[in-house]
Parts: sequence; structure tokens; C-alpha cells
Amino acid sequence: MTSSSERRHDLDWLRVLGVLLLIPFHVALIFVFDPFTIMYIRDSVNSHILAEVTGFIHMWHMPMLFMISGAATYFALGVRSVGEYIRERSVRLFLPLLFGILTYVPLTIYIQHSDVLSLQEGYAGFFRIDLNQLDGMNGAFTPAHLWFILFLFVFSLVGLPIFQWLRTEKGKSVIERFGKAMQTPMSLIVLGIPLTLAAATGILGDMNPLYYFLIFFFGFVFASDMRFQKSIDKLTWIALAYGVAETAINIIFPIRNFAQWTPQWMALGLMYQMGRWALTLATLGLGHRFLNFTNHILRYASEAAMPFYLLHMTFSVITGYFVIQLDAPVTVKYPLIVVFATGLTLLAYEAVKRWNVSRVFFGLKPVK
Repeated sequence: MTSSSERRHDLDWLRVLGVLLLIPFHVALIFVFDPFTIMYIRDSVNSHILAEVTGFIHMWHMPMLFMISGAATYFALGVRSVGEYIRERSVRLFLPLLFGILTYVPLTIYIQHSDVLSLQEGYAGFFRIDLNQLDGMNGAFTPAHLWFILFLFVFSLVGLPIFQWLRTEKGKSVIERFGKAMQTPMSLIVLGIPLTLAAATGILGDMNPLYYFLIFFFGFVFASDMRFQKSIDKLTWIALAYGVAETAINIIFPIRNFAQWTPQWMALGLMYQMGRWALTLATLGLGHRFLNFTNHILRYASEAAMPFYLLHMTFSVITGYFVIQLDAPVTVKYPLIVVFATGLTLLAYEAVKRWNVSRVFFGLKPVK
């Protein structure tokens, strides 16, 4: 069993790199016209290359972050009482979520309508709730990119009775038996089947809470017994190969070209969801193999990750709004937006971390 006090530096690195990847990912969506993607500004040029790159990243990026968050919940419950855990989740997740929805998220949504609305009108329109469109593309209320923070907060509380039971002797016994059953690396792939069924429900589209709660739950369970990680380590290269192959299949035979619940749609959907799970396992295996160390960069980035996540979308949209007006190709605009948005987000973090009031609003612990 993994000690609750043992630090998993590989998970810290994956979390940091996953958060840092958000700006290149979301900026790429500025140049992707896919109606299933959400971005609050668009360029006049549609880049098929960036569309395929973002499609590949989408397969494993958020599942990986939810897996890591589930593991973090396991470690947190090892050093905190239930009351301390609930207070910590409320302060570190719900308070930044509420602050963001009241301040910079409305500004982010407003920018797409700034040519026809005043800032005051944009803010007023943001607090109008349209249950038929919660993505904010019409200027109405949305948690925007903070849906991830909202899900983490809800999962942390809803799953708490289960997680507490799994830390009892009976729960540990169940996990131990489960860990023994997963000794064969390929057995981990089977867990992609319930994920596929959860995704098939279609709840909230790509932000399916049932799907991501299962991922979060698996992260908790996997962190509780190192046998799971050992199985992942053995499976890493096979999982990576299958995930890459499935990416190619998805490009050649897009699932959206087939009607729902036809045999082709179901077969491609199963292969796609299994590919997502395989790539998620592969990232965990690669991280454990190559990133199990710490240094001053990781220590700095670990604290910066939460404010960076909270602010990255706003600076990506603001920077993109001005850059896409330039008479330049995508090869110039894209890196320009990424560099400036990243720099501005890091500068904002440097300002945020200097005062305890702002630290609390952006999910950081106060400094004594």
C-alpha cells in the first residue's frame, strides 16, 4: 500500500504539464471551426492540422487530470479528518469557483460580443441562465473552463462516503483483492468498458459527469495500491501504441459521419473510448517512468498550477482577440497568442501570490 505521506512527484509533474498544455490547446481551438468545440473567439481561417492535434489531446488530457485529482483525494484523506477535508475542498475549490464566476469569467464570455455590447450589458447578460445552452457561446451564464473545478468540488463531496469506506479495513481488503485481479496488465484495459458505457449516456456531451466521476474514482483506487501502477508500467507501450493507432482510425473514419446507434457508430465509439482510456494509462505510465523526481521548477509550478488554470482562458481569449485581427498566417498568429497568453498568465500569478486575500481567491494557501 502506498503511504499517504509518500509524495508522487510523477503525478505532480503530470498535473503541472497538463495545466501548462491548456493554453496551447485552447488557443488552437481559435483556429478550429468544429461546432462541437467551445472557444469564445474564432479566427477566419480553419486549420485542419490544429483540429487533428486538439482531437488527439482531447482524448487523454482531461481524463489524466481527473485521474490525478482522484489520486490527490486519496492522499488528502490520509492526512485530514472528514471535516478538515470538506473545509479544505470548500476553500481551495468552491471559493475560487465562485470568485471566478463573479469576476473574470463574465469578462471572458463578453469579449466575443464586445463589438455589439457594452461591458455593462455583457456582464448583465452573463447572469441570464439559458438551460438549453450552458456553454456561454450566446453570452449567457456558463462556468466556462471552470467546469473542471465545479466537477472536482462535487465529486469530492458526493464520493466522500465511498472514499471513506475504502480507507477502512474492509475497503482496503476490497482494493487489495481488486489489485491482485489487475496483476495482468491487459486486465486494466477492461476498465474501459464501464467508461464507454458512461460516455454512451451522452450526459452534457464531452463534459459527461458520470464518465469523469468514474475516472476520478479510478484515480483514487489506483493511488491506494502500487500494484495498479506496476500493471500500468507494464502496459505503457502497448497502451500508447493502441491509443495512437486509434487516433489514426478516428481521423480516417470520423465517428460523426455515421448515424447514432448504427453498428459502425457503436464499433467506432467503443474503439475510440478504449483508445482514450489506453492513452490515459499510457500518460500515467510514461510519467512514472520518466518524471519521478523533483526540483525547484516543479516546486514553483506546483503552486502556480491552480491560479494558472483559473486565469489561462481569460488571457488566451483577450490575447487572441487582438492577434487574430493581424494580417498574418496561422503559423504566426498561433505561437504569438500562446507566448503572450502564457506570459500574461504567469505575470498574473506573480501578482496573485503576493497577497493573502488574492491567494485565497485563487486557490492558494495563505502565507503566514
